[in-house]
Amino acid sequence: MRRLDKGAPLRRAMQATGLDIPRLAARTKEVDPAGEGLSRALVGFIAGGGKSAREECSDRAADLIAAALNREVDELFEPVVLTLKESTSTRISQVPVPSPALPDRLMDQSELARFLRKSMSWIDKQIQAAQAEGETWPGLIYVGRSRRFNPAVVLDHMRQQRTAA
Repeated sequence: MRRLDKGAPLRRAMQATGLDIPRLAARTKEVDPAGEGLSRALVGFIAGGGKSAREECSDRAADLIAAALNREVDELFEPVVLTLKESTSTRISQVPVPSPALPDRLMDQSELARFLRKSMSWIDKQIQAAQAEGETWPGLIYVGRSRRFNPAVVLDHMRQQRTAA
């Protein structure tokens, strides 16, 4: 379940019933048929509004909190609808893995290395190999004394190398 409006209705219901986090945790123990309830920490994560607050919780936690506050669950939480793009019973993913979005600008060498998931020395070796053949590595552009790279051209060149092999 996901909190509505970042937990604001939940905090208003707590204030209206006069319960703070420790008292709400104790009340969940009283309304739990198993007698366990929720810990103060979990209630704090769910009801809190700070950085450590959680937007989602289990159905059980949402039910116990709603029951402890004498409210309907849908007044405080909404169900999380999860749709899978592929069957969970297949062994091999049949959904194409999206490639990282190409940036709108030229990259320096460290940015290109992170984008390609390669090392900077790998890029240096590619440039040196192209220079040894009297060519410029595709996508390499010198701006003054610094190197810049067009990631679209580099990726296209890498695809061509893969298909040629």
